[in-house]
Amino acid sequence: MATSRSWRQHTVEGPYRAQLGEIGELNQIFSDSFTERYRRDGMVGVRVPFLNPTIWRYAIEDADDGALLWRDERGHIVAFNMVHQSGKEGWMGPLAVRTEFQGAGTGKEIVTRGVEWLKARGTNVIGLETMPRTMDNIGFYSRLGFLPGRLTITTTLEAAYGDLPAAVIGRLSPKARDDALSECRALVQRLLPGYDYTREIILTHELSLGDTVLLYDGDTLIGFALAHTVPLVEGRAREELRVLKLVLEDESRFVDLVRAIADFARRSGTRRVALRLQGEFINAYHRVIALGGHVRWTDLRMSLADFAERRPDRGLVLSNWEI
Repeated sequence: MATSRSWRQHTVEGPYRAQLGEIGELNQIFSDSFTERYRRDGMVGVRVPFLNPTIWRYAIEDADDGALLWRDERGHIVAFNMVHQSGKEGWMGPLAVRTEFQGAGTGKEIVTRGVEWLKARGTNVIGLETMPRTMDNIGFYSRLGFLPGRLTITTTLEAAYGDLPAAVIGRLSPKARDDALSECRALVQRLLPGYDYTREIILTHELSLGDTVLLYDGDTLIGFALAHTVPLVEGRAREELRVLKLVLEDESRFVDLVRAIADFARRSGTRRVALRLQGEFINAYHRVIALGGHVRWTDLRMSLADFAERRPDRGLVLSNWEI
């Protein structure tokens, strides 16, 4: 149910569910608010571009009823928070507040509502990622109960053909695809009970955003990587494949899966692979660097107190908290 609040001279109502027809307005707020954030951090010449509308569609449809937005008295969007649930894993992003509404309580409202939404749906993990150099953001989220974890390190590798084409869900028959989805779900459940990435896999296939690379040992699925090949930024050429989820039963097979991803990237006309590695998986990070990987970016992972993620007892689970 929508509620009204007054901040300064403005009235804010929400949350409402974001609609696909509002992508243009969401994009403007996203660009303006993050550009202002960079300016406050001293990066005056940076202008954050619009996201690819197809990526926005993925974010809205993946969030479903968690695609939350707030409006002013004229009906214009003031703020938004895309709240995602992958089984027991919950996270928020992107989220932003229109620049003239910042510093007046709107940010606290949208994060609090996101937390409430995830708690009501029984998630064990509630997290988000922010820029580690931005002390204001870290302090803001900390005051709302979030605690800093380790860095997520974005690394890139050159795409390269493998000896054989990588196995991907998109090339399977409908029956085989359903079987592969069930195998992916079962693999995640074995490593982190309650987690489930099949919704993201299905949406990626339906929206033609990329594909899911499958790694087998004989007839047994031992790993997969959900990857997007469409440009993240509106109007850009396809240059980088982004791995959103990576699950592997035996970490010693990590290089095999990375090489399969690199092959898929090359065959899809993409120059590079972007892997975002959470800091606790130091062996995987070391292997990426040994393969010639370059460090491009870092984000700080933060989790709500008592809702922190845990590392699987075996294997590897990399889960992006960004789109």
